[in-house]
Amino acid sequence: MTNHLSLDGVMQSPMSPDEDTRGGFADGGWALGANADPELGAEMAKGMAQTGAMLFGHRTYDHMAAYWPHQTDGNPFTEHLNRAEKYVVTRHPSLELDWQRSTVVAGDAVQTVAELKATDDGDLSILGSGELVRALANAGLIDEYVLIIHPLLLGTGQRMFDGVHQELTLLSSMTTGTGITLARYAPRGADGRAG
Repeated sequence: MTNHLSLDGVMQSPMSPDEDTRGGFADGGWALGANADPELGAEMAKGMAQTGAMLFGHRTYDHMAAYWPHQTDGNPFTEHLNRAEKYVVTRHPSLELDWQRSTVVAGDAVQTVAELKATDDGDLSILGSGELVRALANAGLIDEYVLIIHPLLLGTGQRMFDGVHQELTLLSSMTTGTGITLARYAPRGADGRAG
């Protein structure tokens, strides 16, 4: 799972003002400064160089599908997202998907993702998709958290880990010159180690 977070844990609408205005959230686009951070960009590009499928909740998929397939800038993120296999977890089995290499995974999120993890050969990566992340975290189905933590307090907005209780082990961290911290965590097993 990879997500932008404010220092107070908000994940809502990081990349555009109208991305997610639920609850009257008016601070959308708060993470746009990360696009101008070359250190963060280099680290994120390393992750995009890896193969593996993407896993999205319906709302995040719709937002991403409205943008990425139409980009022609040669950005490595564009190429990666367009060529990756994309699974969309939804309660609506008749959902129609327009973005290339996209598949509906309908039903209960925890059950369907557990089955997908058991049958998929590679890594599954999640971007955004807060509701999905919370459900999977509570079920122990997330193996690694990549948090892009911005030196910003928003005070309002949907928080990433509301209702999630889990001990984590820090795998690595770096802080860029702009103060953004990229931290990788794994859930801690019963023996206290990353599990």
